[in-house]
Amino acid sequence: MSKETPELPELSGKVANIGYAQLDLSRSERQGVGEVVYGEGKTAEQIAGIVDALVEAGQERVLVTRLSEEKFGAVRALVGCDVPLDYRTEARLLVAGEMPEPDGNGTIVVASAGTSDQAVAEEAALTAEFLGNRVERVYDVGVAGLHRLLAHEHTLRNAQVIIAVAGMEGALASVIGGLVSAPVIAVPTSVGYGASLGGVAALLAMLNSCASGVSVVNIDNGFGAGYQASLINHLKGAVAHG
Repeated sequence: MSKETPELPELSGKVANIGYAQLDLSRSERQGVGEVVYGEGKTAEQIAGIVDALVEAGQERVLVTRLSEEKFGAVRALVGCDVPLDYRTEARLLVAGEMPEPDGNGTIVVASAGTSDQAVAEEAALTAEFLGNRVERVYDVGVAGLHRLLAHEHTLRNAQVIIAVAGMEGALASVIGGLVSAPVIAVPTSVGYGASLGGVAALLAMLNSCASGVSVVNIDNGFGAGYQASLINHLKGAVAHG
């Protein structure tokens, strides 16, 4: 006699079709985080319509990534829902709604190699904060001046997760990975001269890291790193560092 297949949770019927987009209203039930809006390639009218629809459906806060300052001005004028809009210029992020209180197990540290990498680092840091994490920033600590990084050794060793953001040769992630026991998420950036190939050199260097515990996201993908770090920082049963 065959065993009965366990009943799967009902996820159908939780889509809002607004014509140009079908919004996934059950995502927070499946993944713990509501739908995030990628702003690049969408018109201001589409972004405003999506934000309004998500808020109306009960999503407490909405994150819009890769949103230019110029387009934000148009979005702000078009959004009809009654929630605060907080635009962060450097990270090109829009938060519709209030930021949450941190509820992760520990602290996520975001380290960037140079000032030119900071925009991607801020995308990662603000994404992590949006997802309910305490974040510490350690910026401009590239390996060309290793003493700058070592000055933050205590902060790094007490982190639950570390995001290492670097262009050029991408060595920062390997150096940090050799200093700490926490998982390191490496973010290659498109910063660098010709042979950096728009971040491909840093990506390949990070993928070939000799340090254990280093994982890698795509070039300039601060959002992906912040999201992944948040998942790690919210793992049940994890022991908090620090």
